[in-house]
Amino acid sequence: MQAHINKTVSTCFFHLRRLRQIRRVLSKPLRQRLVSAFILSRIDYCNVLYAGLPSSSLAPLQRVMNAAARFVANIGPRDHITDVMYQLHWLPIGQRITYKLCTVMHSAAYNITPEYITDILLPVSDVTGRSHLRSASNGDYVIPRTRTSVGSRAFSVAGPTAWNNLPQSLRDIESTDTFKKHLKTFLFRSYYDVL
Repeated sequence: MQAHINKTVSTCFFHLRRLRQIRRVLSKPLRQRLVSAFILSRIDYCNVLYAGLPSSSLAPLQRVMNAAARFVANIGPRDHITDVMYQLHWLPIGQRITYKLCTVMHSAAYNITPEYITDILLPVSDVTGRSHLRSASNGDYVIPRTRTSVGSRAFSVAGPTAWNNLPQSLRDIESTDTFKKHLKTFLFRSYYDVL
């Protein structure tokens, strides 16, 4: 994944350099819209594949997000970025990956996804001998055992892990749009309240 991440980071910084050339004529809302179109869309594209990567591998993507936030807020490279990210309501890269995993799992839980995704997921309630457990009534999914760290990055492991860690009240939301809204709020608060 390192080559893919490096290519994404390189492309994002290229677009940021181009946008900086016209920064003086852009308002803050327009800068934010351009960053969403040119930078964040590239970071979010297929970011489920980054699940389980070490933070050192994800650090370049976070640096891109920090640089984009500095561009939007028009602050210097040495200024603190946490407050800016909070004001922009942007999730850091780790939470963005969790957000995508959980939205795909929500679609699978409510039978909106294609069969090839639902075929690799197994609800606890479908396992004989475990259907009477509390995890079965909660809508948990079986997390397959893996022997390697690469195996734990597979969607069949990372997706159920992220889904099972969500609160029950969030998993019970059937509407996809409402679920996404509440999920982002949950991830946003869980990250920034810790800081």
